[in-house]
Amino acid sequence: MQIAAHDVGRVSRLAAGSTGVAVAIAGALSLVLSPAGTPVPEALTASPAAALVAAGLALFLLSPARPRRAARGAAYALAALAAALGVAALPRHPAAGVATTLAGLGLACLDLNVHRRAGDPVRYRVADPLLAGSAIIALVALVPRMFAPTFPGGRGPDTLMPPYHAGALFALAVGMVLARPEAGPLRTGAAAGPGAKIRRMLPSVIAIPVIAALVSALAVRTGISRPAAAISTGTVLAALALVALVGYLVRSLEGADRKQRELLAELRERREFADTLLQSMNEAVMVLDANHRVIDVNRRWRELTGDSGPDGTEPPDLPPAGTQDWSIRRADGTDVPVFATMAAIPDAAGRPRGYVATYVDITDRKRAEDELTSHAAELEISNTRLREALAFKNDLTSMLTHDVAQPISSIASLAELLHADWADLPDDIRLELVSKIDKNTSRLIKMMNDLQLLFRLDTGAVTARRAPVPVREVVTSVTAELNCEGDVVVVVDEDVSALADRQHVWHVLRNLMANALAYGETPIEVRATRDDETVVLIVEDRGGGIPEELVPQLFDRFMRGAGLGLFIVRHLVEANGGSVRYERAEPRGARLVVTWEAASL
Repeated sequence: MQIAAHDVGRVSRLAAGSTGVAVAIAGALSLVLSPAGTPVPEALTASPAAALVAAGLALFLLSPARPRRAARGAAYALAALAAALGVAALPRHPAAGVATTLAGLGLACLDLNVHRRAGDPVRYRVADPLLAGSAIIALVALVPRMFAPTFPGGRGPDTLMPPYHAGALFALAVGMVLARPEAGPLRTGAAAGPGAKIRRMLPSVIAIPVIAALVSALAVRTGISRPAAAISTGTVLAALALVALVGYLVRSLEGADRKQRELLAELRERREFADTLLQSMNEAVMVLDANHRVIDVNRRWRELTGDSGPDGTEPPDLPPAGTQDWSIRRADGTDVPVFATMAAIPDAAGRPRGYVATYVDITDRKRAEDELTSHAAELEISNTRLREALAFKNDLTSMLTHDVAQPISSIASLAELLHADWADLPDDIRLELVSKIDKNTSRLIKMMNDLQLLFRLDTGAVTARRAPVPVREVVTSVTAELNCEGDVVVVVDEDVSALADRQHVWHVLRNLMANALAYGETPIEVRATRDDETVVLIVEDRGGGIPEELVPQLFDRFMRGAGLGLFIVRHLVEANGGSVRYERAEPRGARLVVTWEAASL
């Protein structure tokens, strides 16, 4: 369990705060017990007592894990005061002054961490060597007092400073360590190694002089040896233990160094193997960190992208997780189609610590797919055209079979009758038969003209020469040509003009009026009005209208019951930038509405 765990850390900081209070009290008592009549400045610098008061209060204020800003500032000020008082005590008490100065500076730098060198991820606390120096001086002052029982009368040898000052300074150093258990000598970030061994051996090192003093005292009290021999015995024991500890540490350091060299060699070998494997792959590979910055790429990636290598920046257009078709941008700005795979590299907790993106060039596959798609599209267009041509052939054959064959058959029969019975037929019968032949011939000629126009429309050979066309004048011409003046009501103003090809307008009107006369009922009404920038032409009859199921195909080619007329109407109107539609007339009848662009007056 870590010593910096929540509960242990709380106890450690509580002990540090209590130590600070105890040191401050000890320093205050030392000041109170100073000889009477001593001036205040001299009393403050005659001993490190005043410095102990300031250092103890600073330790107490710094003992919480997160001291308040005001408390932290006051603690740093008291630490600086303790260091200054320690410097002032140097002339009279050199050892105590140095130890107190180091303790004050250690308190001031208790939360200051620095890097030993640039790039080193480990941070070192500045206070550690300062408090170590203060603790060593205090221990050096305390150890001789441990041998006091071995001297006659218990006086013991002289020391560097009074024992209560040395004990307070040593307690202050221990309190500084306990105040920050997550840092300094008590931290347990490393599970093994020389640092951990030193931490485990630290109690033994402190206990060695104590044990040596106890052995010496026991030797004197039992009469085994004189004080000097007892001290020598304790010193020899301490030296032997210290030599054993140093030897053990040296062996540990040598073993750790050898193990480190082996691990580094193994790590270097694995890195070289991984680099060789990465560079020898045929797929383009890019390795990224958890923030999607490029760490490394292989030779194939450089060849595929034309880039020299990673620069640590975030790469553009990374593929999503999984496998799919993707494209990457080359250095020259062109795109390369690839088959991309994006996979995360998880850590022990399952969180992504990096990513690996692999790319396989599929340019040839894409080219083949595009060619197949193009061929399939061309084949589909050809099939569509073939189906349309087959439908056109069937419709044309059907029309020739029914619509064209009838007038030809009638002409042939009437001509044969005239030829066979010319001499026996009266003049009025001859005239009637010739009139029927003429009527069927005109009908046949119209069909041929419509077919010719149909072929021209299919090939796109019909062009419109648009000019102002007086609509009433064209309506009058068509009415006269159809000889239907009595069956047609014309409601067209003289100033209504359409911007269109005159011949096309004539064909449109003739087909619409002929259809109305053939399939509707009279009277036929023809209306034309100007609506802003358009001319609206309406041809309406009083027949039964067009069945609903035929309306969607009304303007198609070879529409049953309408011949080619409405198909030609639609194409001619659209060639002139207009439109045509069908509406049901009320209460009955069919209404065909044509819209053209109006000509300027």
